[in-house]
Amino acid sequence: MAKFKILTVFGTRPEAIKLAPLVKLLAEQVEFDSRICVTGQHRDMLDQVLSLFDLQPDFDLDVMQAEQDLTDLTARILPKVRCVLTEFRPDLVLVQGDTTTAFATSLACYYQQIPVGHIEAGLRTYQPYSPFPEETNRRLTSVLARWHFAPTPQAKQHLLAEHYPEQHIVVTGNTVIDALHWIQKNPPKNTALFSFEPNPKSLLVTMHRRENWGKGIEQLCHSLMALAQQGWQIIFPVHPNPQVREPVYQLLQHQANIRLTDPLPYVDFVQLMQQAFLILTDSGGIQEEATALGKPVLLLRDQTERTEAENSGIVQRVKVEHSAIVNAVDALAKNPIKYQQMAQASTLYGDGKACERIVQFIKQIVKND
Repeated sequence: MAKFKILTVFGTRPEAIKLAPLVKLLAEQVEFDSRICVTGQHRDMLDQVLSLFDLQPDFDLDVMQAEQDLTDLTARILPKVRCVLTEFRPDLVLVQGDTTTAFATSLACYYQQIPVGHIEAGLRTYQPYSPFPEETNRRLTSVLARWHFAPTPQAKQHLLAEHYPEQHIVVTGNTVIDALHWIQKNPPKNTALFSFEPNPKSLLVTMHRRENWGKGIEQLCHSLMALAQQGWQIIFPVHPNPQVREPVYQLLQHQANIRLTDPLPYVDFVQLMQQAFLILTDSGGIQEEATALGKPVLLLRDQTERTEAENSGIVQRVKVEHSAIVNAVDALAKNPIKYQQMAQASTLYGDGKACERIVQFIKQIVKND
């Protein structure tokens, strides 16, 4: 009997982290012929994760080019994915989240009439340019997908409200929690973990989203200068995109108490999240990870598609303005009761068994075909 052929496609570091435990589990299933295709949308950061989880892509499209825009990236992904689909002829293609890789791959599959399973489906702000282009990427991917793996009950409700068939939706939890559990069970050997120096006032900072390019990044940098002058120890792994890296290094490179780094290996970053007093970020995945780790997050965004933690008081959204950021950090540092309320580890985004649920659902799909 022919095996059921599954192709998992990803290209960014967050996609790789969230899909790594799933593709490892798929590879263990004797009834599946599971292959990996990477687009290379985040080349260097992607390779870090592939090495960590000991993953070898079967297809590497290597689409990354300097100073590419979204049109260029989409245009390169489509024909290259088409070639892989033509060669492998999968029965199912899995994509993750809200990236250009996820959307363009889903479109290529639609043209070939190959079913798509969308992991982390149903997240919504209902603001097409916030986040940009992620909100529209994920909504278009939903239109193109047949199967929807929703991370939370709220995500499922969004999909039902948009009239996707309930029998095509399953709530799984988020696979990033599976990745965290995998790291805890499989700590790499001989890894020099990147650490904060002893200091109760420690901030871990990231920013990369397009809506924060320009003014948002400048406002964050000025707020970090002020906080550093107050004695806060700040570590800021800087995204390699020139729209982020150039202004951050120009403003902060020589500031005392601020350490700028290249993007860190995932294990080091998890260690920093665990050590930090507080995390400032505009990242979706970090919200989920920090919630599981019990680390308060000040979310540097106007809109969020992950409202569960915010509604539970674990994440606090802050306007990306100098005074708002400084005041929010100061207020939390001076209010230990509120801090402890935010510092509660939660399973809002999963219990570490999302990949098992996805695999079981796929097996049910095969059985019902």
